[in-house]
Amino acid sequence: MRANMPRPIASDLLPAVLSALEASPGGAAIDTLVHALPDSVSRRTLQRRLAEWAASGAVRAEGVGKARRYFLARPLPGPTAPRPSTYRISSEASDGDYVPLSEDGREILDIVRRPITSRPPVGYRRELLEQYEPNVTSYIPAPVARHLLELGRTPDGPRPAGTYAREILNRLLIDLSWASSRLEGNTYSLLDTEQLIRNGQVPAGKDAKETQMILNHKAAIELLVDSAAETGVNRFTLLNLHALLADNLLDDPLQAGRLRTTPVGIGGSASLPTAIPQLIEEQFSGLIAKAAAIHDPFEQSFFLMVQLPYLQPFVDVNKRTSRLAANIPFIRGNLVPLSFVDVPERAYIDGLVGVYELNRIELIRDVFVWAYERSSRRYKTVRDSLPEPDPFRLAYRLALIEVVGDIVRNGLAPVREQVVTLAAPLVPADDLERFVQLALEELENLHEGNLARFRLRPADLRQWRAALPPRGAERR
Repeated sequence: MRANMPRPIASDLLPAVLSALEASPGGAAIDTLVHALPDSVSRRTLQRRLAEWAASGAVRAEGVGKARRYFLARPLPGPTAPRPSTYRISSEASDGDYVPLSEDGREILDIVRRPITSRPPVGYRRELLEQYEPNVTSYIPAPVARHLLELGRTPDGPRPAGTYAREILNRLLIDLSWASSRLEGNTYSLLDTEQLIRNGQVPAGKDAKETQMILNHKAAIELLVDSAAETGVNRFTLLNLHALLADNLLDDPLQAGRLRTTPVGIGGSASLPTAIPQLIEEQFSGLIAKAAAIHDPFEQSFFLMVQLPYLQPFVDVNKRTSRLAANIPFIRGNLVPLSFVDVPERAYIDGLVGVYELNRIELIRDVFVWAYERSSRRYKTVRDSLPEPDPFRLAYRLALIEVVGDIVRNGLAPVREQVVTLAAPLVPADDLERFVQLALEELENLHEGNLARFRLRPADLRQWRAALPPRGAERR
């Protein structure tokens, strides 16, 4: 007879237990917890672990024997309403290490800077989302929202969605890809990023994951800009944003664009996200519904920047997804985008820890407001210095994407005859010759750094090039 094998003890058992306790506000007996954690741990082992956690303060225990019940260590304070009377619009410059703080932001900073050993573990608290009422609750005080709108308004407001972002796209791709990656510890410089995105040049000595991270940002930004009229605050957009940002960076590639079903931790924080798949799905759907109902673009942007990282709906790449999702209302509304250039990493992380552990948004709000002020001034200057976009390229942008993409994906030769065949149904005869020349130029200069513009992947480019005759060989 085969001996009974002991069940493995999950290394992330505490987060799973806290998630189960979070779902049981009246407390949970040990049998309840055993049933909530099937195949994770034996009853005896769980009992021993609970005793250890109760002694350390990680959980709270009441009663003895069969009446003993376990609770979260302490209830979290309710989500705090913004206090405009103590909030100051940041008009002063940053010292480079931090951003100007409101009184509330300073209060949160003092708390999250305490040693992590003095901050008790806290679980996911669904009330942060459930108590939020779109267009009633305000994370961004009305005077601040009006201030940001004045800064972010552009002459392209009445034009089709994405017009302004397309006008500054070359600069936005570099700035946002670099700044968002830098907040993840990426060591690419702004110049390195520019060389990669403009010319496909990978700097010597750079880690392949860092390069992939930059290119993933570029592809995700292009999705938001090129498909501004189709994308929005919806499930399709957020899942595909994650899939693009996580491409080739996850241990399990199948997790790209999927909600997680396993526990995760947050480094540097005493917060333990929920590990209950049903709750993740429920909260993600509720998050999208509430975000989509918000009218003010700045409130909507900041709501996404707060709630997505707090829920941690994906196994990784949550913060990156939230930063790009925060730009959806700006791109769609032809407002100046939020690039995160110059945002101090420490201030950004401290602000999120305030959300994770205290459910307070004031510190990350200070970061958001300051960052948007910086972005608006930057891109107003950039836009004023740019030549007018080529109206021909703008008019046939979608046709160019389709023709170049079809040639590459179908392994066709980049020659005039092929382009004419594909373009003829899409472009009027009077403009066909100029379009063909433009398409051939794009095909000639296609590289890893710009192929996402045509909705292509690196594998598409490699297969296409492998199928082409060597350079110099006669092509018809």
